[in-house]
Amino acid sequence: MNTTELRKSITEKSQLTFSRSGGKGGQNVNKVNTKVHIALSVSDVAGITEEERGRLCEKLSPIINADGFITISVEDERSQELNRKIAYARLENRIETALRVPKKRKKTKPTRASKEKKLKLKKIRSEIKKNRARVTE
Repeated sequence: MNTTELRKSITEKSQLTFSRSGGKGGQNVNKVNTKVHIALSVSDVAGITEEERGRLCEKLSPIINADGFITISVEDERSQELNRKIAYARLENRIETALRVPKKRKKTKPTRASKEKKLKLKKIRSEIKKNRARVTE
């Protein structure tokens, strides 16, 4: 997956909508549409294989709507331009992390010291339980 190709497909194929944002901003918040909603169709993400597309749908299922669009909304800043940049960055980041293949875990054997420690703790526990038994006279 090429980062520049991904960035280009996001900026070209995504749909932006703007609305009034809540929170700080004073009178400006009532007049200017600063909240950014960004939507990108999973099929429009360029330069990925069908396997990667499947992984993308699986990992990003919470933010993919019924129509197959990845949706993100941002209202962090007072400026529409800053919110737009943040939205593009978040979308790019989400897609990149979803496409990253996790490394296979290497199996390791317990060390001799850890085995001995485990046996010692088991022995202590068994002594405690043995001491709880009824005393016969």
